[in-house]
Amino acid sequence: MKRKYRVPDMYCVSCPMHLEALEDELPGVRYIKASYQKLSMEVDFDETRLSEEQIIAAAREIGYHLELLPA
Repeated sequence: MKRKYRVPDMYCVSCPMHLEALEDELPGVRYIKASYQKLSMEVDFDETRLSEEQIIAAAREIGYHLELLPA
């Protein structure tokens, strides 16, 4: 399943690296691609192993608020 989020609180060019590092911490994530220029993040994940709520909670733990964007 792919989801795209707006990440309004990205404040520097290294923020995407912090978000993309969640890929290694969350089982079931196929990839995370974050963009500072677009203030967005795309996640492809296996919904049988990981919920959207878990992704949002993990981002919140490292200081980012995710807003789901329409497909």
